[in-house]
Amino acid sequence: MALLPILCYPDPKLHTVAKPVAEIDARVKNLIADMLETMHEAKGIGLAATQVNVHERLIVIDVSEQHDSPIVLINPKIIWSSPETHLNEEGCLSVPGIYDGVERFDLVKVEALDEHGKQRLIEADGLLSVCIQHEMDHLLGKMFVEYLSPLKRNRIKTKMLKAQREAKS
Repeated sequence: MALLPILCYPDPKLHTVAKPVAEIDARVKNLIADMLETMHEAKGIGLAATQVNVHERLIVIDVSEQHDSPIVLINPKIIWSSPETHLNEEGCLSVPGIYDGVERFDLVKVEALDEHGKQRLIEADGLLSVCIQHEMDHLLGKMFVEYLSPLKRNRIKTKMLKAQREAKS
């Protein structure tokens, strides 16, 4: 297993729309293991393949307290969402140190394949629901900052670019 570099906003590659995973082979299984290790090392609860510059429809999530209950979603699709929504404080491994409110559905039902190619249906609420919606946005090339006002988004972009420049020097 290996730690993968996480793309940081405003990297344009984060806006790439992911393609479906064609086959769950050794490469994909290694990618899943590397993504889980990368997510845990970065103290995250979710990671989309897009964030590690692999533009395939693959997400790993672990919202458990002990970080020992990973969920793998391959080619996920939201098949139902509740009419109720609420504002959630969100952050992102690709936008480190930035948190803001995003409106998300309270409940979602998601169809996906697991790491063994088995079809699964997940009914999610709470943090898991928010995390699934956030990570699925990544697969569509959308960042959580795009839900914010243009002023906030520009401030975040400026802050991120400054931090990246300082890290290089």
